[in-house]
Amino acid sequence: MAPYPWGMPPLRVAAAQLNLVVGDLEGNATRILDAYEQAEDAGADLVAFPELAITGYPPEDLLLRPAFVEAAQETLEKVAARTGRAAAVIGFPHAERDLYNAAAVCAGGKVAGVYHKHLLPNYAVFDEERYFEPSTVDGPLLVVGGVRVAVTVCEDAWSPNGPIVTQSNAGAELVVNINASPYYAGRLRERETMLATRAADAGVPLLYVNLVGGQDELVFDGASMLFDERGRLVARAKQFAEDLLIVDVDVRPAFRRRLLDPRGRVSAGSLPEVRVSDAQLRERAMGPRIEPALPPVREVYEALVLGTRDYVMKNGFTDVVIGLSGGIDSSLVATIAVDALGPERVLGVLMPSRFSSPGSLADAEALAANLGIRTVIIPIEAAHSAFLDLLADSFEGTAPGLAEENVQARVRGTILMALSNKFGALVLTTGNKSELATGYSTLYGDMAGGFAVIKDVPKMLVYALARDRNERAGRALIPESVLEKPPSAELRPDQKDSDSLPDYAELDPIVEGYVEDDQSVTELEDAGFDAEQVRRVARLVDRSEYKRRQAPPGVRVSPKAFGKDRRLPITNRWPG
Repeated sequence: MAPYPWGMPPLRVAAAQLNLVVGDLEGNATRILDAYEQAEDAGADLVAFPELAITGYPPEDLLLRPAFVEAAQETLEKVAARTGRAAAVIGFPHAERDLYNAAAVCAGGKVAGVYHKHLLPNYAVFDEERYFEPSTVDGPLLVVGGVRVAVTVCEDAWSPNGPIVTQSNAGAELVVNINASPYYAGRLRERETMLATRAADAGVPLLYVNLVGGQDELVFDGASMLFDERGRLVARAKQFAEDLLIVDVDVRPAFRRRLLDPRGRVSAGSLPEVRVSDAQLRERAMGPRIEPALPPVREVYEALVLGTRDYVMKNGFTDVVIGLSGGIDSSLVATIAVDALGPERVLGVLMPSRFSSPGSLADAEALAANLGIRTVIIPIEAAHSAFLDLLADSFEGTAPGLAEENVQARVRGTILMALSNKFGALVLTTGNKSELATGYSTLYGDMAGGFAVIKDVPKMLVYALARDRNERAGRALIPESVLEKPPSAELRPDQKDSDSLPDYAELDPIVEGYVEDDQSVTELEDAGFDAEQVRRVARLVDRSEYKRRQAPPGVRVSPKAFGKDRRLPITNRWPG
């Protein structure tokens, strides 16, 4: 055989992109072993699993419970005992003197080596410094099938000053990066650019494996990838679905590049090596597979579907209840729910009042027929009148206004929650980000429910999602009349959203700048937005913080959603 590395076969690697459940140690172990056996049967030399795969991500304050951490380590050992020839890179919390976000390399029935995460994210939705200690040790290198493999965990790859280049200079010929990287719109393109740069800078192939599935407000979109030593995309797994990406990696081009570039030669600071498994000769090569990336609007839609499905199913619900108003928001939420769960699990509740237009009732019924969902009609006029009679003495001498209008929303919320209590179905609320931002919603009314599907979706994107879903259906699944009529809460005669808010085409960019980009009122005015509208929107956003604290969780699809991403004080006199 020719001397190393020219005569060695390619290394067959697998990225096991799994949908795991936080705290379900036994269930996660079963899914890991099933994927491991499938990859080993396909001849894989190495199988990489997501970050903290044993516990699910993020385990949050479960990590503060010693019994949980101990059970996680015992589960890892049980998984390791089931491994054979192929090396398995598995994320888990590793307790030594401190607690580490770790990756174990397992093979031959044991743990061959452990890597501790260096860079701990503590921004946006991440709180890893609350739980883990960062590491400063880069090794060891794991020799798998004759290839020196370095392991990193998630954030270690995001910084150009992270350990990947150091590992390459110390002799690594492949870097495996295990992740639990949450989705937001445009995230895939950001990752590809970053990973391509990191692989090219280090001059080694880079295997990136990501988690998939919904966890509370987060959605993990998968899209695991392999890049070659020049930063070129070689393989990509599916988005928003479990997948096992298997591909052969030829490290010889990286070895030759190292010979031609003295910056990439093995330095005096070489890392210790741990032999894990020997090379395997194969008759058939495993060619790369690049799954197509979804278009931007479709990508957001799939995130909403996956996040809704997993929240409902992982929390033990089977059915959902939605108040159908005949408007665009409830129509989109119902469509997402049907795509997530199936029509047989979705109940639409129509609750007309004295102010509901005949067209709205007809639109809700047409939508339900198109989706094939069950409906029930519960008029609220009697309850609305009863509440007004109860409050008549207290309200005497005042003009009718917002309080009377909101009684209707609260009656509807009470009905939906009663149905939820009676039949065990989860109420899906229908408010969008534009409404949640400005407080154009009723506390204990339309905000009442268990999961807010589109709470991070601005109104204009709601329309784009609905139109795209209709286009993919090849028909008006969501009736055209819903898309064309002016949005209205229908809590008073001839009411329109534009009576209380700027037009959504004007409002949404202001909300994006003020909320997602943290721009000040002055900066938004300087950017060309109408000064009066900017100040008005900023006041509405700031005044509504207390409402948002009481809103149900919902799918995060933007870089900064209301919730963990944005933690402003309710009591706050900063003028914006």
